[in-house]
Amino acid sequence: MIKRDAGKRAALKKIIMNRELAFDERLQAQIQLAEMPRNGSATRHRNRCELTGRARGTYRKFKLSRIKLRELGSFGRIPGLTKASW
Repeated sequence: MIKRDAGKRAALKKIIMNRELAFDERLQAQIQLAEMPRNGSATRHRNRCELTGRARGTYRKFKLSRIKLRELGSFGRIPGLTKASW
């Protein structure tokens, strides 16, 4: 949804920020932007763990939460990942 609406959102924001246009045109663009679905905004996107759905402590590279990453790393299920010991 974010990728689909990105172009339209950018165009509307460009119209809204353009001070050379008439107030009515800018207001119409602002109304159209407000009517778009909120979940299409990039700021509402949240990275989540692929296995558990946990939103916090998620590693982008693995798409896993810190808990599952450590658990799978300890069992040797993630290639190249070893638990540090010193």
